[in-house]
Amino acid sequence: QVQLVESGGGLVQYGGSVKLSCAASGIVLRTNAMGWYRQAPGKERELVATLTSGGTANYVKGRSRFTISRDDAKNTMYLEMTNLKPEDTAVDYCNYACGAPFWGPGARVTVSS
Repeated sequence: QVQLVESGGGLVQYGGSVKLSCAASGIVLRTNAMGWYRQAPGKERELVATLTSGGTANYVKGRSRFTISRDDAKNTMYLEMTNLKPEDTAVDYCNYACGAPFWGPGARVTVSS
């Protein structure tokens, strides 16, 4: 079955950077349009960015600060976030770009100071 495991989160300072990873199993990422989502405390989950199978990135949030990418050899998707702000505090998830049948554990990013 499809398994998407996010990692790389943690506590970072204001203005810091983090690179999240999404290790995929049971799915070939390069054949799917994928995306990163985030859910801030008390908020609804929202789409952050998408990456088409052809490698085209589209940003809904964090344009100029976030970079979505994919390593086909590792079947892993990434989200690099820079110049982080407290409002970026959230649990970040990777999933299909057009809707998720399930949600994995996510990676929590907490921006302090």
